[in-house]
Amino acid sequence: MTEVAAGRSRRWSGTAFWAGVAVVVAIFFAGAWQRRWIADDGLIVLRTVRNLIAGNGPVFNAGERVESNTSTLWTYLIYLTHEVVGFRLELVALGLALTLSMAAVVCAMLGTRVMYRGTRRAPAGVPMLLLPFGVLIYVMLPPARDFASSGLETGLVICWIGVMWLGMQLWARAGHREYRFGLPAPGVAALAFIAGLGPLVRPEMAIAAAVFLALMAAARQSWRHLGWLVAIAGAVPVLYQLWRMSYYALPYPLTAVAKDAGGSKWGRGLEYLWDLLSPYALLVPIAVVLVAGLVSLWAVTNPRPGAWIRYFRNGGGSADAVADQGDDAARDDQGDDDAVSRLNRLRGGVRSTPVVTVAFLAVALIMLLYVTRVGGDFMHGRVLLPSLFLFLLPVSVVPLPIGPPRGERDGRVRRVAVPVVAAAWLVVVGWAVAVEVTQDPFREEPESITAAGIVDERQFYIQRTGHRHPLLAEDYLDFPRMRALVRDVSTNRTGAVFLPVPGFQDRWDVVSYDRPMPGLAPFELPDDPIKTVVFLNLGMTSMNLPLDVKVYDTVGLASPLAAHTDRMEDGRIGHDKFLPYDWVMASTGVVEDPVNFPRWIDVNWVNQAEVALQCSATQALIESYSAPLTPERRWSNLVNAFSFAEYRMNRIPAYEVQRCGLPMPEEVEKYQGTR
Repeated sequence: MTEVAAGRSRRWSGTAFWAGVAVVVAIFFAGAWQRRWIADDGLIVLRTVRNLIAGNGPVFNAGERVESNTSTLWTYLIYLTHEVVGFRLELVALGLALTLSMAAVVCAMLGTRVMYRGTRRAPAGVPMLLLPFGVLIYVMLPPARDFASSGLETGLVICWIGVMWLGMQLWARAGHREYRFGLPAPGVAALAFIAGLGPLVRPEMAIAAAVFLALMAAARQSWRHLGWLVAIAGAVPVLYQLWRMSYYALPYPLTAVAKDAGGSKWGRGLEYLWDLLSPYALLVPIAVVLVAGLVSLWAVTNPRPGAWIRYFRNGGGSADAVADQGDDAARDDQGDDDAVSRLNRLRGGVRSTPVVTVAFLAVALIMLLYVTRVGGDFMHGRVLLPSLFLFLLPVSVVPLPIGPPRGERDGRVRRVAVPVVAAAWLVVVGWAVAVEVTQDPFREEPESITAAGIVDERQFYIQRTGHRHPLLAEDYLDFPRMRALVRDVSTNRTGAVFLPVPGFQDRWDVVSYDRPMPGLAPFELPDDPIKTVVFLNLGMTSMNLPLDVKVYDTVGLASPLAAHTDRMEDGRIGHDKFLPYDWVMASTGVVEDPVNFPRWIDVNWVNQAEVALQCSATQALIESYSAPLTPERRWSNLVNAFSFAEYRMNRIPAYEVQRCGLPMPEEVEKYQGTR
């Protein structure tokens, strides 16, 4: 092939690649837009943003330092974007989620393009036609489309993964360069900084960040350069971690405590994995793309025996590795083949395309095992999407060589590879069409929670609210109990605890003050009545009520006491803690006369909870997030954060009284209430 013809082929293949990117993004955006929504959990994030805007700090309830959002970066990204554009928070979250999801797909395809160029033995070799392949599986998968909006951080997570994939592949190909005093090149510094943000994207992304940064640290470089990388990568997460521990008195978000993110429920995790694989026959396209990816890689690299081993030892063909190899060869010729020389060659090989690619696959496997171990999630497919995205990265596009063969052997390889890859591509496209046709995004049959506690969250809320696209907080007013709650809260003038009445879809027990608040004359109404709502659906409740109304749940996402109880063995994943309402009645002090109790509240449990709250360890926990934030409090929170995270209490008040060695209150007649 002449140089002119080769250049023309490369331009044509480049145009075809970008056309493929545009088509994939268009398909993904169309599917995501068709399924646009904001989840109830997405509204939880927005409550914290509302408090930030109001000047109450990054908290869920004003006056209580509780981190109810799993993704720190997602919270502040919504806040900063809102401050710039000024749109409604729901629309800001929707726009950011869609934008980041589309950017993730672009970065994935670009990174794989760089990867395949990196695995070629000669950069000036025959041009390649890059076909969208594994990425089609992700963009056509219904849960991926659901959570491309949703108001949750899934788009941010896969975008961070995509950026790291592209950045690490470019890092593997680029020559090593150090500036004065060992300063890293701007691109490498930016990559280290972004990698360091992993724990702030989601806490478990610390696993991926650790692998990527370890890879960068293991590459051949000076100690000064390594020191700069450590400082750049660690500055923001370390400073935030110190601030988090001194402010929230926890080393991670309260959600991690509530869900016992270090716990083990393998059986539930396997059920969760199968719940994603089974409905879409997902194993079929995954197996097809992996086989086709290996065949395509074989066709492009056309390796001879030992070529990949030599490729790794020679540093993947990067400019600095080639230079290092030459230096090492010279030393070898001089008989200097000691341990230091071998270590240098090994470190030179770390910065290579194969090593980076294997590292991402290793992270995918680790993340999959982690999600399975903790039991998955209650939302269909959600927490498995990052693992799937990671697995598909190396085959997001697949290359086919174009132009005349480079020899007889190359011709034989192509005669095998091209039909195999073409057939595999047709299988994946056929699977995608089948999923599109068979998976109705707006099913009419009722969506129910499975025996394993898993639910299609978007479909569930579509059917419960009657809105095809529940995007705004007001859309959730049509969820059972919501309009009645807003009405009761807005008309209450004395202050009260609002509890959902079991078995009724439109009733709340409003337990008001039965006597004047301290310091008030008889029948005098308070200027600032205390109102407290307890409900499982935390997002819709908190976003449809003013910020001066305290909102708690029973599973611990915004309720520290609930989060610090033990998991129920057979509870629903993500909701396997439950703090009885009696604790809220006791902690608010809103009821002083048991005649005001609803019939379904046991006065003895409330009395026992009042005593149990006096437990010294529990009092220390409460003060850690509610006492004034003095310098002494910050230091105490910082040094005790890990012990607070491990602290557990019994959700049954009587057992908690016994655990703390407190006097048991006298039994009184049960169900004294008349309501």
